This record gives sequence, structure tokens and C-alpha cells, in this order.
Amino acid sequence: VAGLTGATALTTGAAYSCALIDGGTVQCWGNNGYGQLGDGSDTDSNVPVDVAGLTGATAVTAGGFHACALTDSSTVRCWGLNSGGGLGDGTTTGSNVPVDVQGLTGATAVTAGDAYSCVLIEDGAAKCWGRNNHGQLGDGTNTDSSVPVDVAGLTGATALAAVDLHACAVTEDGTVKCWGYNGVGQLGDGTTTNSNVPVDVQGIP
Repeated sequence: VAGLTGATALTTGAAYSCALIDGGTVQCWGNNGYGQLGDGSDTDSNVPVDVAGLTGATAVTAGGFHACALTDSSTVRCWGLNSGGGLGDGTTTGSNVPVDVQGLTGATAVTAGDAYSCVLIEDGAAKCWGRNNHGQLGDGTNTDSSVPVDVAGLTGATALAAVDLHACAVTEDGTVKCWGYNGVGQLGDGTTTNSNVPVDVQGIP
């Protein structure tokens, strides 16, 4: 990747990529039709560009057409497409520069799916925001939210992953719970029924 140095982590979205840079900045490259490169423009770039005004980043995640960064103050900033509220700033207006996720503190990890995002909270809970048509926010509804909502009944979570239309969490007892779209059994609960709350993945000791 041209001119990229000091990278410590990497994430890829739909036709674009971002790297966390030593020192707490982020650089992205590729498709930028929705501002997902975060450089203040909507112009594609075939070399890395700086995410505008982002400092203190400790992790970065790319969803379909939006990206988010965890900061050293345990908050999250997102940029790009905001369909369904996936940027978490209380609006559905896209942004080609980072915006603050509202009301979020104590975040320890961040992950992004297709038009939604989720964070792990330091007490072992999780919160999600954005598109929720298949229950991928895990809050017991199928209603989109432009601000974080609690994943219902999830405690003791130690890791979190979101992709496309479903998300999963590892818990402190070594089990896995998933929620969202389940059309081909990706929730692992022995069914193909969607769930808007976490369900146990079967057979993991």
C-alpha cells in the first residue's frame, strides 16, 4: 500500500480499507462515495488519506460503507454512510469526517456491520446502533436507532463481532451468543429464525 508506514491494525469494508497508525491516527483508501474514507471529501482515493481530525484512536473498524474508531477516552467516532443511524450521532445524515457517537462511555472495543455498529462496554455489556430491520441491534426490537441501545440480557461479554446483518459475543464462561439475521443458520442456535435478542450458539463447551 503506497506510502503507508506505522500501521498497527487493519480493517476492510465494501471496496475500501482503513489502517490504524501508531500514534492514534487512521488512514483509509478506496471507494469514497459515502465519505467512508473520512477525509472530508467524497472522492475515491487509490492511496491512503488521513481521516480528518481523528486523534487518540486505539482501534478501527470498517462496515459496509461506514467506519468507526475507538478512542483513548473510551468513546467512539464514526464516519461515512448514515443510513439507519449507523454513525450513532442521533441523525441519519452521512458525514465524510468523524462524528461523535452520542452518550457512549466506557467502550473497550468497536465493530461495524452493514449500516450498524456495536461496542463492548467495560462492564461486559454491549450496545449497538443503526439499522435494525433483522434485529441486529439485539435490543428486542426491529426499530432502527441513531443512538446506542443496550443489547438485551447480555452480560459478561469479553469479545464482540458484527458482520452484515448479525452480531455475536463471546462471554466470560466461554460460550457464544448471537443475534440478528438467521436465514442460513448464522446464529448457530439450530434454527433459521431471526432473533432480535441474543441466543446461545449450540454445542460450544
